[in-house]
Amino acid sequence: MATSIRLSRGGSKKRPYYRIVVADARSPRDGKFIEKIGTYNPLLAKDDANRIVLDSDRAKHWLSVGAQPTDRVARFLDVAGVKERAARNNPKKAEPGEKAKERAEERAEKLKAQQEAEAAASAAPAEEAPAAETDAPAEATAEQ
Repeated sequence: MATSIRLSRGGSKKRPYYRIVVADARSPRDGKFIEKIGTYNPLLAKDDANRIVLDSDRAKHWLSVGAQPTDRVARFLDVAGVKERAARNNPKKAEPGEKAKERAEERAEKLKAQQEAEAAASAAPAEEAPAAETDAPAEATAEQ
């Protein structure tokens, strides 16, 4: 039987309270469990001693017989000094997805085309402006 050490939720709506339990991996989250080995109350302050209460001896026993902790429980066990948790590293986590990359490329192309159009538009009046200045003194001399 595959066993896991995981959290079982209790408490009312918006007021969570968790039991740290050893359960069959196939049983539901809040369902039947084999043994309760601790509690976790996320509403308490992080430095409060009652935030995480864990029976280290029982946790060591269940780990020795092959129970697998969930990620959150593994953090608790690491803090308690029962089991070392390997640091996780996912460098691709912040990388955007395929569609997002396509949209970014399209936006870059549109921006480049818009900048080229603005550059061409600003260059055209600049060429006309000196011509207008040369016409103005000619008209002024013709009126005199």
